[in-house]
Amino acid sequence: MAELVKGTDKRTLAVWAIDCAERVLPYFEEKYPEDPRPRDALDTLRAWITTGVFHMAVIRTASLASHAAAREVGEDNSARSAARAAGQAVATAHVSTHSLGAAVYARQAVWKAANPDDAETAVAKERDWQYRCLLALRSSS
Repeated sequence: MAELVKGTDKRTLAVWAIDCAERVLPYFEEKYPEDPRPRDALDTLRAWITTGVFHMAVIRTASLASHAAAREVGEDNSARSAARAAGQAVATAHVSTHSLGAAVYARQAVWKAANPDDAETAVAKERDWQYRCLLALRSSS
């Protein structure tokens, strides 16, 4: 997947990072419905995609806030990984390879949410979806 990311423009990667993070964000939002920080991070990235206006302080603040939400979860679980996926996603506006971090944390969230007997299959399906999603986004851009 890293090779596919190398040949993809930053905005396409940002859309993909949002797609990856949003698939697992319910793991966080179901446990912490009053905490908007990971969702806000994705909204911040959407604003950059829409406007093209980049303010490093805004991107950094949104990313750090989502990672703070992850730390506050405490235990290493799917909610924490989902918040980290959102924090990595928004950072894609700064450095495109952060999109890979969003995808990896999303797979980690899937792994942690799955029944242990099904975790490998669940992650393989997620990885396949991520790959197909990025291919589709590249072909439509």
